Amino acid sequence: MPPTSPAQPPHTDPELVAVGRRLRVLREERGISLSTLARLAGVGKATLSGLEHGTRNPTLETLYAITAQLGVPLTAVLSGPGTGPTIRGAAVSGILLEVFEDADATYELYRMLVSPGREQLSPAHQRGVTEHVTVFAGVLRAGPVDAPLIAAAGGHLRWTSDVPHVYAAVGDEEVAASLLLRYPRH
Repeated sequence: MPPTSPAQPPHTDPELVAVGRRLRVLREERGISLSTLARLAGVGKATLSGLEHGTRNPTLETLYAITAQLGVPLTAVLSGPGTGPTIRGAAVSGILLEVFEDADATYELYRMLVSPGREQLSPAHQRGVTEHVTVFAGVLRAGPVDAPLIAAAGGHLRWTSDVPHVYAAVGDEEVAASLLLRYPRH
């Protein structure tokens, strides 16, 4: 059996190791312990440790919960546009297409698919974050848990996502959409 590299645990994806490394650096830069971040993000300490070591495959919901507590956009832990993996949640899968920055905000643009028959509950993002969805196929129900919005192909939804929010395909057709997240600089 060939020896394994100490920098990369056996049977791990190099991209997961890189995501974990970025999470750990961000956490340590902020002086937050593993236990504290796990508690604040609502994830298990063992889960967070596994993510930081690249031995756990993170869900979209988990990454959003952690990055929200670190005060950074999701892309702070991902590879550049078009080079990273498809990020999957309970109902949503997304591929990062582009990151835009200006003096007031960071923007993340994703290609998004929402599978029928499932609902995804996404945790609150940092204060002031907004989501903008343009639907290309299917019918989407998305937005704040207490007041979701609906859009069919050609429609657009916008909401402030610093509260828990949902995504669900309405009916049996998969939803194809673009998702633009705007993270204001505070």
